[in-house]
Amino acid sequence: MPRRREIGIVTKANVPKMRRVEIIRLVQHPRYKKYVKHRTICYVHDENDESRVGDQVEIMESRPLSRLKRWRLVRVVARGRAELIEKRREAEVELQAVSKGETEASGTEAGPASQSGNA
Repeated sequence: MPRRREIGIVTKANVPKMRRVEIIRLVQHPRYKKYVKHRTICYVHDENDESRVGDQVEIMESRPLSRLKRWRLVRVVARGRAELIEKRREAEVELQAVSKGETEASGTEAGPASQSGNA
């Protein structure tokens, strides 16, 4: 019998080699026929610490690896938004540092000139 494969999103990555993955699925309510989101939490073994929070990953069923872990990571399908947000913040910090350096340099030149002009 083949092993189940699922695709989910990493929600926690605090412990080395262990990830918490949420698998979200839509289920139709039996009476009201409205689609409701259901989630399943899986604890996954990530041998090389490849995945990060927010990544979309493919996981495969495996033998019990610990008290909670019953899945292992197959591959990272797509990088999460957390990584993109982090890169954007780093770029903003660099821009702020560059602009502060320019304003401080111009401020030191203008500072003594304005003081001597006022005195």
